[in-house]
Parts: sequence; structure tokens; C-alpha cells
Amino acid sequence: MTPNDRQPPMPGEAVGEATMVDLPSVRRLEAVGFRAWPAAFVQYDGSWLIRLTAGHDSKRLNCVNPLDPSDHRDIALRLEKAAKLFAEYGRLLTVRQTPLTPPQMVAYMDGEGWTPFSHSLVFSLDLAERDLGEGMDHLPIKDVGRFIDARILIGKEDPEIKAALTEIINSIKPECGLFLFEDRELGPTAVSLVVQDNDLAGIMQFAVAEAVRRRGVGRALLDASLRWARLRGAKKAWLQVEADNRAAIELYRKAGFTEVYRYLYRTPKV
Repeated sequence: MTPNDRQPPMPGEAVGEATMVDLPSVRRLEAVGFRAWPAAFVQYDGSWLIRLTAGHDSKRLNCVNPLDPSDHRDIALRLEKAAKLFAEYGRLLTVRQTPLTPPQMVAYMDGEGWTPFSHSLVFSLDLAERDLGEGMDHLPIKDVGRFIDARILIGKEDPEIKAALTEIINSIKPECGLFLFEDRELGPTAVSLVVQDNDLAGIMQFAVAEAVRRRGVGRALLDASLRWARLRGAKKAWLQVEADNRAAIELYRKAGFTEVYRYLYRTPKV
């Protein structure tokens, strides 16, 4: 493996805990991840994928994504051009650093004092290794608006993002499953969006209401999401989770998910 196949440790880990990654797997999961959560504006600068979305502040929808470790020409100039494009959208230039980011670009950002934040993990699961049963005890709903209302309520997000979320979900091209758990007294308790892209299924927008956490609701929702994906031909599931979300990481690891790679975001020193 090349030096760039070794990932930096997450906050709180010792240097020796850095892990090795399989770059072909990273490339494939990055590609399906972009299709699963599409940006309104997409532009390539060489192999750098620039994604911007005026109506939503999601970091994944507003960042530069280097996709080839060998594409490191004119780093400062290209970042300057990208910064102007981000400014047109009223956003600060943000780079998403993954194992595909050129080491020279990482060194440049280090030298310029760029701020790292929002460390995340990407997990995957071989669905053949899970006994999910054959039947479906929970079916996805068709009402996108109802799903988004529940997601906003559970996540305690600004209701004004509903229009942007609706546009994003409606623009997803692969088949989607919208899962919603509800309680007669509590209302919406859990949601997940499953995006099936050929043999891969992404678990997105996964959220469980605080009032029902640690009661098995999250595991039931995850199983229902995975069961639906497998019945439609998915062989492997994947998801992304922020590194400081310990409860979610525990849930996913107990369900059999294992880490594939890590990423973080960086912005220029202000």
C-alpha cells in the first residue's frame, strides 16, 4: 500500500492506531454516496469534485472532494478558484479530506493552518452475514413530506429546511425506501432513508427520538431497513456516522458493521 492508504487517527486515538484502507472500496463508496445524497450544483476540476447546494447547509452537499491521490497539481491556485465559487454561494471554502485526498494537498492544508472538523466514519456490512429473516414487518412509506416532517421533529431541526430536503430526496435517482416508526402517544419515534444502488444500500437520515433511545427502537429500524434492501437484491449496506456519536457507533457495530474508512472536513484559517 502507498503512504496515503494509511488513515490519520481520530481525535483521542494514539498515532499508532491509524488504520489501513482499501482504496478501490473507498472509491466505490464515495461514488454511491454522491448519488445517494445529490448536490444541486456539481463541477469537476480535474478529479476534484465540487458540490454546492444553495438551499441546504449540509457539509456533504457543500464541499470539494478530491478523488485521486495523484492529482496534486496547482493546489493553491485551484483552491483559490474554488473559494471564489463557494463565495458566490455565500459559503466558506470547505474540503472533504478522505483517503483519496492527495498527501500533498493534506500537507498544504496543514502548512496553511486549515481547521479540521466533523470527523466521520464510513461503515459497511455484508448482508449475507446477517440473519434478517424473510418477511417484512415494516414497510416503507410513500409520503416524502410526512417523512421529512418526522425527520425534522426527531432531529430538532429548523422546519425551514423542509423545502430543501424535499428537493434533495426527490432528486435521488436510485430506488429509495422511506422508513418511519411512530407511537400513538409520542408520534414519530424513528426514521431512516435507504438508498439502493445496484448491490449496495446506503442508510441515510437515520434518527431515533430521545424519548425511545436504548429501548431497541434503533435496532428494529436498522433491521427493517436492511431487510428491505436485501429483499431488493442488495448484497452490502453502508452508512456514515460522525465520530462523536458513540451511541450510534455502538448500535452499528453490534449490528455487524465494520469500519471501511474515515473522513473529515477542513476550512481555511480565518
